Amino acid sequence: MSTLDDTATLPDSGDRPLVVLVDAPSNVERRLVDRWLAGVRPGMANGRGLEVVPAEGEQLAGRLTRGDNPLLVPVRVVWSADPEPDRTLLRLADVLTRGWALRARARAARRGPQHHRVVVGRPATVRELMRRHRRERSAIDTADFVRFVARQATLALDRAERALTGNRFKVPREVAGQIVGSAHFSREIRRLAEATGRPEDEVAGEAAADLESIVASLDPAAVDLFSGVLRPMHEKAWTVHADTAGLEPLRELNAEHALVFLPSHRSYTDPFVLADVLRSNDFPRNHVLGGDNLRILGLEQLARRSGIIFIRRSFGGDQVYKTVVREYFSWLCAKRFNLEWYMEGGRTRTGKLRPPKYGLLSDVASAVERRRTEDVYLVPVSIIHDQLQEVHQMAAEQTGAQKTPEGLRWLAGYARAQRRPVGGVHVSFGEPLSLRAALSGANDPALDARAESDPAAAVEDDPVRRLALQKTAFEVFVRINRVTPVTPIALAALALLGVRDRALTLSQVRRVVEPVLDYVDARGLPHTGIASLRTNGGVAEALLSLRREKVVSAYTEGSEPVFSVESGHHIVAAFYRNSAIHHFVNRAIIELAILDVGDLTGRDALAKGFQAALELRDLLKYEFFFPDKETFRAELIDELSLIDPDWRSDDNDIARTRKLLRQSRFLCAHRVLRSFVDAQWVVAERLAEHDPDTPVDQDRLLERCAAVGQQLLLQGKLHGPESLSRELFASALRLASNRGLLAPNTAPADGGPDLATRRRAFAVEIRGVVERVVAIDETDATNRQESAGVRP
Repeated sequence: MSTLDDTATLPDSGDRPLVVLVDAPSNVERRLVDRWLAGVRPGMANGRGLEVVPAEGEQLAGRLTRGDNPLLVPVRVVWSADPEPDRTLLRLADVLTRGWALRARARAARRGPQHHRVVVGRPATVRELMRRHRRERSAIDTADFVRFVARQATLALDRAERALTGNRFKVPREVAGQIVGSAHFSREIRRLAEATGRPEDEVAGEAAADLESIVASLDPAAVDLFSGVLRPMHEKAWTVHADTAGLEPLRELNAEHALVFLPSHRSYTDPFVLADVLRSNDFPRNHVLGGDNLRILGLEQLARRSGIIFIRRSFGGDQVYKTVVREYFSWLCAKRFNLEWYMEGGRTRTGKLRPPKYGLLSDVASAVERRRTEDVYLVPVSIIHDQLQEVHQMAAEQTGAQKTPEGLRWLAGYARAQRRPVGGVHVSFGEPLSLRAALSGANDPALDARAESDPAAAVEDDPVRRLALQKTAFEVFVRINRVTPVTPIALAALALLGVRDRALTLSQVRRVVEPVLDYVDARGLPHTGIASLRTNGGVAEALLSLRREKVVSAYTEGSEPVFSVESGHHIVAAFYRNSAIHHFVNRAIIELAILDVGDLTGRDALAKGFQAALELRDLLKYEFFFPDKETFRAELIDELSLIDPDWRSDDNDIARTRKLLRQSRFLCAHRVLRSFVDAQWVVAERLAEHDPDTPVDQDRLLERCAAVGQQLLLQGKLHGPESLSRELFASALRLASNRGLLAPNTAPADGGPDLATRRRAFAVEIRGVVERVVAIDETDATNRQESAGVRP
């Protein structure tokens, strides 16, 4: 920092008295402010027209009640970072007792004026502040007004400090007091008391306690220390590659609106990786939502002072707690503090995005709907890793292993596991989404009337609103997928999983991958380092990397090395493959739709093909995230044009298009969809054999699917072990439930087919898809055999 501030000045107060409000927590800072005042207003520090008052306390109260409407100007000393930080353990003890910052400032003052600077906050008159106080607060007594003025001075100084030091720290002050004292919070307490029949004081006390349990702070020293303690958990294992082009639009939006960062979730280290990327690009620290299960004894206090908000994983029917969370989020959004959480509700076990959970999004949406803030922007963030050491444990959980509970011992073990370098972690930012615009579908006249007549009315259960939230979450995930890069590891896994129980040479893997690389180039898909796969050396590098993590095995005693998926690790390989397959799902759907058209021609063929694509889209809707139907149709047309550029010609012949498809070097339906439709088929067949008059026990049905699935795999009726994933079976059950196939048998109200018939039809439908996937597989094998003389 520069020497004592020679640019900051005090404003001209005109005929009004000028009152300087000094925010000085120590005698050192008060002396520095006095010295600065003597320099900028020579001879006036004790003269008429200028008064110096502490920014809180009895002196401030006395000054505010004189009735002469002075101009209030807050000032504060800003310190440079301590160039001689204490050792980590000593700093940890000091930060937790708030002693380190005071000692650091005393040292800085002794070293000279180059380590501090005085900043001046935006001034305001007492009458201006009184008007704002009446609008925002439930209490209108003098004591509450004094506290309000003190907080406004602090906020004004925070803004002035960020203009000087950057946006790295935007520190919330006295959050619980501001929320509890607000008029809106008081109305919510009264509403809850009336709804539950409980005394208002009792509800208020419970709400205040809940608020204290979740409110986080952003102590700069704690943030630095927390990052320093946990950074080794990722900086040794991965090299961070961030696509920062998407950050500049966010910087402009953040000047006016709060941002909600919604990253994909694959590793416990994701929040630390994202925090480092944002920090290095001068973004303020996010308030990060974490589940109560991550309250680790010994680190919880430091984490909360670093911006971590610990909340219950489920609110159940606790309306007080839900209201408190909603009010806290509304306050953060109104003050433009950024939020971050992981909408999947946990790390993905399959490598692709999990279904989103909407509860927290609903709480933020209420801030926009109730006009607590003009708008909030949702920021899709993709975080993927070349490899993850924790994937093996997650894969084991898919076959019945128990999840290890979090705690200090778990954390120590997890940290030790991250000491080996395993590749890169790639962070990309998608196009931000206005929450107000996304929710516009929920703003029908009935809802608008309710909001106007009773802003506190609960609208969470409105079906129109629920649909809008669902579409919003899906759109966020679509945008995450769009910016997720294709990696060499993903394509190597794609190649090896495409052949059942067989090993491939380097040349064979390269021949499988090269058409994929051409497709990636043609589509302009995001990618990282995949050009290396056009050489045997690049393919070997990717495969050997997977071999080091025991995902791939190599046999090297023959004439040339051959590679295959390590026995028992197909789900791990699928995890890496699945990080990229969303880019190829539309292509796979087009391939299957073309086969489904049959002998139709012209418009009939196009209509039939699009209908077949929609049916596949519905079948896969619990596995992948699709845009709206019109966008989906446009994307399918682009895919069709890559296969047959002349499909729009007057002499359009589906036979020609089908021939071009069969001759294509790039066929992917079998590599992309086989494990998912195999899992669906296993579930559908088990449902078809289940007694329609007996309720379905989903846990027992999943166990039955796992057992029979293993039998079918051994018989060669399933393609690979990656189909035997509990997550894939669970997704298939959600699809069956959505189609009304899980409830016990009831007489069809419309005279339609009974439950047993519909379950059999479901199994037949999926079996038909599996057969088309197998047909694509056979065609692809034939093409490669003819072109290379080798059948992989």
